[in-house]
Amino acid sequence: MSGHSKWHSIKHKKGAADKARGKLFAVLIRQVEVTARTGGGDPDSNATLRTMIQKARDNSVPVDTIQRAIRRGTGEEEGVVYEAINYEGYAPNGVAVYVQCLTDNRNRTGAEIKNVFSKNGGSFAEPGAVAWQFDRKGVVIVAKRAIDEDDLMLLAADAGAEDIADLGDDWQVTTPMAELHHVRTAIEEAGVAVKSSDLTMIPSTTINLDDESAAKQVLRLIDALEDHDDVEAVYANFDIPEHILDAVTA
Repeated sequence: MSGHSKWHSIKHKKGAADKARGKLFAVLIRQVEVTARTGGGDPDSNATLRTMIQKARDNSVPVDTIQRAIRRGTGEEEGVVYEAINYEGYAPNGVAVYVQCLTDNRNRTGAEIKNVFSKNGGSFAEPGAVAWQFDRKGVVIVAKRAIDEDDLMLLAADAGAEDIADLGDDWQVTTPMAELHHVRTAIEEAGVAVKSSDLTMIPSTTINLDDESAAKQVLRLIDALEDHDDVEAVYANFDIPEHILDAVTA
């Protein structure tokens, strides 16, 4: 398992903590609302909304809360209007960073995200500066105890998946964005439980951080960005050897 994949696994466990779960709920609700506003409130015709609904349900967001978010998105109920906006920049050591936000005030959020980069040794960049280094993909997470790698590989590949990665306790199945729902459905219909599925940004190349100090610098910025209330997700193109990641996150 690569250090980058292991870091995502660690972040997933951190996200299950009570404090992180409170923020996660808020982000998931906003994702549903914004997706319904931009693509319509019918998940049958809005594939991204279908993915966001499934993600919310995977994380135990109540169905009535999800439905209210959809109604706010389509204008059937009043509420704060959020918009999706992305920011780009560099962490120390030239690591590319792509930040997805949901905000009701883009000027405030932009200034605050820029400040987070500056205070943590990074640099803000113009739109498009790093986005080209990432590809939009779907990911499905399956517990290793549910199925062995060869069986999952055959099942997922037949459904349109591209790759499988080892996350320690889990398998991560990577799919083309448009095939995410199809791959998840195929896995579940085979009787295999899916832990979660989502859309993500995967770097085309990575920068190896084989020094503990460099790794700490990058992760400090990533953590600070993820702690911001308006941040939906942070993606970066680093890879940290496992022994250094273990030392940094101990």
